Amino acid sequence: MDRRDFLAAGAALSTASAFSARSAFAQEFPTQPIKWIVPYPPGGGTDVLARTLAEAMRVGLGQPVLVDNRPGAATNIAGEAVARSKPDGYTVMSADNAILTFNEHLFKKLPFNPEKDFSYIGAMGRFPLVLVVNPSFPAKTVKELVDYVSKNPDKIPYASPGIGTPHHIAMELIKQKANLSMQHIAYKGQAPAMQDLFGGQVNVMFFDTPSGMQHIAAGKVRPLAVGSTKRFPLLPDVPTLAEAGLPDTEVFVLQGLLGPAGLPPAVRTRLNAELNKALGDPGVNKRFADFGIEPVPGTPAQFRQLARAESTKWGRVIRTGKIELE
Repeated sequence: MDRRDFLAAGAALSTASAFSARSAFAQEFPTQPIKWIVPYPPGGGTDVLARTLAEAMRVGLGQPVLVDNRPGAATNIAGEAVARSKPDGYTVMSADNAILTFNEHLFKKLPFNPEKDFSYIGAMGRFPLVLVVNPSFPAKTVKELVDYVSKNPDKIPYASPGIGTPHHIAMELIKQKANLSMQHIAYKGQAPAMQDLFGGQVNVMFFDTPSGMQHIAAGKVRPLAVGSTKRFPLLPDVPTLAEAGLPDTEVFVLQGLLGPAGLPPAVRTRLNAELNKALGDPGVNKRFADFGIEPVPGTPAQFRQLARAESTKWGRVIRTGKIELE
């Protein structure tokens, strides 16, 4: 055997050994608890969804799945932590519209690249946003809201949980479609925004269904339209935005599971399989239905395709609205 044959044989043996090691690792995975990072405080829709699925996946994985709440910086703190973590499947995160679709258009500089620095494991669910007003506000329909705001430009304040949140960007879309001028009042979270809406300090807001349904049921706000393509089962008498006069308008919060780039394919496949199994669990479905969450099972490729399509769509809205974050 000459030197070239010897080197070729050595390279082949090295490749085979590496493949064997990766296969063995994937077959053993997981052998320790998995950390599931949530980029929001406990108690919100994202946290509820993550904890529900983490508990269901624990059974199939045979290891604890521990939720770690890391809020801040429009979810970028959590995103950076996961992007820089070891790609072994033991650190994953809940990702919503912020990391998946908004932040790359909102921030001039990000500590990660959403296309290159993550492994897309699978979509988890989505829930529509609901356009609501204070009960004392004159508008009882979307058309009446549009007419009232048009006659009072820059005088009607609307609330959001913060600049760049799905609730904010959804209202920006409505403003652009209906050519409206409104005052944006950005709060630090949905809870204080809702309190001021209940008190009448602001008039209009988008709610997300997991944290907002109880307040709609209690009559604290009046729902005008839902952001889903068809009527929402928990609000059957409330029209969709399209039915209310804003065609081709859908606004929802997408939730998915991400890991760092470079996850071994077999590990990502295992996590995706357990995620889809959990999404099909009757107990999980019941809890999702109670919170107005639609399960979105599928492959990693389907999740990535959906997220990138949403990024293109909302990027246009953000650029048109000249919305930026430092």
